[in-house]
Amino acid sequence: MKLAYPITLGKDDKFIFVSIPDCKISTQGDSIVHAIEMARDAIAMWSLCELEDGRELPTPSDVAAIPIVEGDIITLVDVDIEAYRRKHETRTVRKNLTIPHWLNEKAEQHQVNFSKILQDALVQHLGI
Repeated sequence: MKLAYPITLGKDDKFIFVSIPDCKISTQGDSIVHAIEMARDAIAMWSLCELEDGRELPTPSDVAAIPIVEGDIITLVDVDIEAYRRKHETRTVRKNLTIPHWLNEKAEQHQVNFSKILQDALVQHLGI
């Protein structure tokens, strides 16, 4: 599920403040880029909580309907909810694998953590 919510950006001497009216949440960053990243993260995290609690996500408002303070910026932030869920999900899955008996014995002698080795190898292999 991909959405684009309007956000407003305002600043003071130190931070860029972000308001996300449709979600009734806010965040901040130390630069425009950081503030937008924080907004994307906040929207995705908030959305997952809403969905897990059985609530529907609000339809993104029209940018023209968002009130802004003079000097603030209004823009859209896109969020891929499913990609965010996959990236941050900590749930594990069980996999069955087959290795030669001699290799298993050697690994057990060295108290190898098979899950950790496989995870590290997959991350390296996939370049993530």
